[in-house]
Amino acid sequence: MTSIRSAARGAAILLCLAAADAAGAPPARDCGQLIRREPGGDYTDPTDRQGLPLVEQFHFTADVERLVRGASDTIGADLGYTLEHYPNHHRALAAMARLALRGKNSRPLGARYTVECYFDRALRLKPDDAKVHALFGGYLLALGQEPAALEQLREAARIEPENATAQYNLGLLHLKQKDYAAARASAERAYALGFPLLGLKNKLSALGHWQEPARP
Repeated sequence: MTSIRSAARGAAILLCLAAADAAGAPPARDCGQLIRREPGGDYTDPTDRQGLPLVEQFHFTADVERLVRGASDTIGADLGYTLEHYPNHHRALAAMARLALRGKNSRPLGARYTVECYFDRALRLKPDDAKVHALFGGYLLALGQEPAALEQLREAARIEPENATAQYNLGLLHLKQKDYAAARASAERAYALGFPLLGLKNKLSALGHWQEPARP
C-alpha cells in the first residue's frame, strides 16, 4: 500500500500542475545512447538494484524526491544522475516530471535531457515496464497531449492490468473527454485495486456519474 500511495501522490501532483514549456529544450530525438553504468541497470531487477542505495544516498534523497533542494547539485542534476544509472527508476522519473511541470520547462535546470527523453530512455531499456508507461501517460495528460497519453495509459493497463495508477489516470482522461461511463469503469477498477486518492470519484460524484459499486 505504501508504494501505491507514493505512486498515487506522484500521479496526482503531475496531473494538477500546469503544462510544461518546451521552449529551449533539445529535440526529443536527441536522447543519447544507453550506457550501462556501475552501479546501475534495470530498476526492477533485484540484481541490478543491489547498487541502488549508493546512488540514492548521494543523489536521490528525500529532499530531492520532494523537490525541496538538491543533494550534490541542482535537483535536476541529481535526478538526472539517478536516471543515468537507473533509467527506469519510477520515483525519479515521477519527480523529474513534476519538476519540469512545476518550472514549466521540459528540461529542468541541471538535467541533461528533456523529460520526454528520460521516458524514452526508460522504455528503450525496458519496453514492458508498465509503471513507466503509466507515469509517461500521466505526464502527457498534464501537458494536454490526450491521444499520446491515452496510448501510454492503455499500454500500461495492457501490460499490467493490476496497475491502479494507470487505471486512475485512464479514468481522469476519460473524464476530460466526457466519456463518463469509461471514466467510472476505470475509477471502479482503480479503487478496487486500492488506489487511495478520491479526486476522480469526487469529480464523478459532482457530475452525477458515480454510484458506489454493489458489495458482493
